[in-house]
Amino acid sequence: MSQLHDLTALEQAAAVRAKEVSPTELVEHALARIDAHDAGLGGFLTVTPERARAQAAEAEARVRAGGELPPLLGVPTAIKDLNNTAGVRTTFGSAALADFVPQVDDAVVTRLAEAGTISVGKTNTPEFGFPCYTDNDLVGPARCVWDPSRLAGGSSGGAAVAVAAGFVPFAQGSDGGGSIRIPASVNGLYGIKPTRGRISNAPYGSEVTGLGTSGPLARTVRDAAAMLDAMAGPEIGDPSWAPPLPPGETFLGWADRDPGRLRIGRYTESAMPGTELEPEVAEAFDDAGRLLEQLGHTVEDVPHGLLDPAVLPSFERVWALSATTLPVPAGRADRLQPLTRWMQDRGLALSARDAMEAMFALRVFSRQFLRATAGFDVLLAPVLTMTPRPIGWFTEDGEGGPDFERQKRYAAFTALFNVTGQPAVSVPLHWTADDLPIGTMLVGRPADEATLIALSAQLEAARPWAGRRPAVWTASR
Repeated sequence: MSQLHDLTALEQAAAVRAKEVSPTELVEHALARIDAHDAGLGGFLTVTPERARAQAAEAEARVRAGGELPPLLGVPTAIKDLNNTAGVRTTFGSAALADFVPQVDDAVVTRLAEAGTISVGKTNTPEFGFPCYTDNDLVGPARCVWDPSRLAGGSSGGAAVAVAAGFVPFAQGSDGGGSIRIPASVNGLYGIKPTRGRISNAPYGSEVTGLGTSGPLARTVRDAAAMLDAMAGPEIGDPSWAPPLPPGETFLGWADRDPGRLRIGRYTESAMPGTELEPEVAEAFDDAGRLLEQLGHTVEDVPHGLLDPAVLPSFERVWALSATTLPVPAGRADRLQPLTRWMQDRGLALSARDAMEAMFALRVFSRQFLRATAGFDVLLAPVLTMTPRPIGWFTEDGEGGPDFERQKRYAAFTALFNVTGQPAVSVPLHWTADDLPIGTMLVGRPADEATLIALSAQLEAARPWAGRRPAVWTASR
């Protein structure tokens, strides 16, 4: 028997407009599933049932009143706990901020509310989003829904769990080094890291480094595209913004368009020395290339030698810089986790010249890389080098620096495209013999999410994935 969470976000929105289901029914169903199943998965840091119910009642009043309705009215979603939500606890995954309640919403939170979505809570994230896996001292790890003995990835691990477990049909994540694409890959979802400037980081975002951006995680390409439409657009004062689509076009509309025949470059060069793909990951990558060729695209290898050896150390310095201004209240620094303290110490040890040279090196490299790959419509790359990792794996060699070294080996490809600012997606095309998802990354030209969405929809039609569901999906409620 079909349940409400079997509906996609767009199907839920259509059912609300047709008065076939009410926003309250959708919200109550989401809250019931979270209550029944999240304790074993770690998707949420904070659940907001009263707030969600009040917003659902307001949405129902709008439906009864008639008139033009927001495109996603009544659809439940969730906000990553790295994003400020006025009046709702925002911990940034840190025990040092366990009781912090912001007075303002981040711009992306406002945009999603204006589109009619209803947040049911704040999703789990590692402390300040630094690791590529999700674990913290507040609620513990976010677990892969396909095998809860493994980590869900990060830093948008809770968002991925919320979607893959059928709590909400789509969720907001953010990505500064792979943090949408990694958990999408681990949990069998479709995730979009938009191009730099597509979604505003206002009012407090990380424009100084230019690495991070919000983006959607969803089960289907069309849901993710609709969520991107809701989030996209600059705010006054943003230092950079992506050019908008032509008048009358939407990212959702591009999910219904033929991408044409594309020149696709297989990209396997990592800034991490000695990078190797596990056999199952290599097979998933090769399989994606074959599928693209079967769909009529030209697939060829991107020449090696495009990566300057200075890229990795420069990225690490810039990454550490973001730890130097953490909003930790006085007297609570002792509550930070070892990795955060190690990252902060590393950032504070940099001179102003070190910092500026690192950011300059990344900007120069970005221009060179984009010119060198401009002949390709899309790049094809791995998301991760390994299958989902067991809980505790990253700290087996020790915390702090050793943890970070393991992360670099695991997520050796994603951060490059935060440096260049290109849009990139993780597409769930492959499952292992043990039923573990492995995503494949598609990377577009700057500001060209449209081609990625059209190509992703073509792949989804050729090899549908939304029907593959973990055991928790069919559990009661």
